Amino acid sequence: MTVGYPGQYRRRRSALPIVVAAVIGVAAICGVYLFLANRGDGGDSKADNPRREGCIALNVTASSEKAALLSELAKNYIKADRRFDGKCADPQVQTKASGAALDALAKGWDVAKDGPLPAIWTPAASSWVALLKQRLAAGDKGGLVPDGKLPMIAQSPLVLALPKPMAEALGWPDKPIGWGDVFGLINDPNGWGSKGHPEWGKFRLGKTNPHFSTSGLNATVGAYFAATGRSTDLTDKDLADPKVLQYVKAVESSVVHYGDTTLTFLSNQAAADQAGRGLNYVSAVAVEEKSVFDYNTGNPTGDPALAGKGARPRVPLVAVYPKEGTLVSDHPFVVLTNASDEQKAAAADFLNYVRDAPQQKRFTDLAFRTYDGKAGAGATRENGLLPDAKFTTIDPPAPQVLEKALSTWDGQRKRAKVLLVMDVSGSMNNDAGNGQTRMELAKQAALQSLGLLAADDEVGLWTFSTEIEGASTPYTEQVPVGALADNKAKLEQVIKSLSAEGGTALYATTRAAQRKMVELSNPNRINAVVVLTDGKNEYPKDADLDALVRDVDTSDKEIPVRVFTIAYGEQADLGVLQKISAASRAAAYNAGDPTTINNVMVNVLSNF
Repeated sequence: MTVGYPGQYRRRRSALPIVVAAVIGVAAICGVYLFLANRGDGGDSKADNPRREGCIALNVTASSEKAALLSELAKNYIKADRRFDGKCADPQVQTKASGAALDALAKGWDVAKDGPLPAIWTPAASSWVALLKQRLAAGDKGGLVPDGKLPMIAQSPLVLALPKPMAEALGWPDKPIGWGDVFGLINDPNGWGSKGHPEWGKFRLGKTNPHFSTSGLNATVGAYFAATGRSTDLTDKDLADPKVLQYVKAVESSVVHYGDTTLTFLSNQAAADQAGRGLNYVSAVAVEEKSVFDYNTGNPTGDPALAGKGARPRVPLVAVYPKEGTLVSDHPFVVLTNASDEQKAAAADFLNYVRDAPQQKRFTDLAFRTYDGKAGAGATRENGLLPDAKFTTIDPPAPQVLEKALSTWDGQRKRAKVLLVMDVSGSMNNDAGNGQTRMELAKQAALQSLGLLAADDEVGLWTFSTEIEGASTPYTEQVPVGALADNKAKLEQVIKSLSAEGGTALYATTRAAQRKMVELSNPNRINAVVVLTDGKNEYPKDADLDALVRDVDTSDKEIPVRVFTIAYGEQADLGVLQKISAASRAAAYNAGDPTTINNVMVNVLSNF
């Protein structure tokens, strides 16, 4: 990615990502699909609590992993008809990932795009609040965040979630394990063979993009600290130290891909486990401690409504608390300074309610820790957790150092090799709902996506339709895959000139695109295909979906080529795209509203 942060080069979508697992037809994880289709860890959702006449409206923007629970508590708060100074309040909880909320607040909240203006913001970690202060100050904008220490409503430390046999091979639960062990495995040419398990291959890490996700941000900062050998006082000088950069680059080299949500990894891991491949997908995923509990209790989404409804995995994950120290998601409760005096009083009462013992028990029931760090009854070894584990808590670095860590990460992240595949069938000429055609908006999104990649990422472009004059295939290689520095001008020229006609040759094109990328694949890069389509397969010469799903399956591939798909418009066959992405251990994204395609494309590109 280009150096910067979400407010500089990214916009979040209002459509929701559809994170899918890698085996189709597994009943135990059907609930995961339904949950993600309606919500998504990285996406937004609107509040649905009733408004009462005469009560103070209290808009709450909450990070994704706790928003469903906080919404439940808000409903109970309303039912309890609590009073403060003779007044009542109606908290309404909107889901917005922490990075997206930071972006919206820093650039100026747009109600039309971002939802109701919050009086309360509760991101997953105080680091996002520090970044907001830093960016507002840099832009000479007034402070939105009050001075002083912020109250917390829950805690959850960052852990490395390993399949239990892999953790045991490293000495879990008796031996401390950390980033140093990861670094050693990555740099050992024998990989897991050095631990007596050559069948597990190389060490593979699941880690989200730190510009979007708290676990990705905390893991990135944790790796920088581990590289210094310290757990305090990360400095700009450290971030320029060649040894530190080499360490972090090595860790990043093991990443399977990035993304805006850990649910991609957890859902794909659940599906791999159900297929008997629980040791074949990733070696570790950087997640919050509570996510290990969720996964092991059959609810990788962490949705309270799905708790207890899924099957426990055959191979559980266990939480490794990095021996070098780890950051804690402290879930601050931020009453923004633009709230009215009435809203501030209402927020204080709602905070007291959320921190009362019965509500804190709801948090610990779902394996959060209480606001003062106490684990609950579900935090057991059986559920993959070590609640009494001793670990060093790392305080986030100073805001300016945190900004520097993010921009430095942009230079150290694993580079990508991506083939963009665009539908140019006739339906792309349909109106997108804002006076422009789907094709016009898709071209804008594709052009924007080029700015999200680095000069040394590799990018190519195909288009597809059933009517290509004089062609033997329903797809055309417009720009061969090559370094963006060399390809960018040609890509921009071709994208601007695209026109639409014919039908949708989805299956044949997807298969051919992945095969081409397999030929071109580089083990040192994230190899992927991104397919954007607004329709269903209309190519009778290749209409066998089951065969396509088998062909794109990456479960036994040493160098997988993942197929990320975008369902563009309401006529797109979202279910089919889910299956394609699932088989390739990737994710499908929903741009059912074509006007959201810019933001959806940003989230797709967050995987690289």
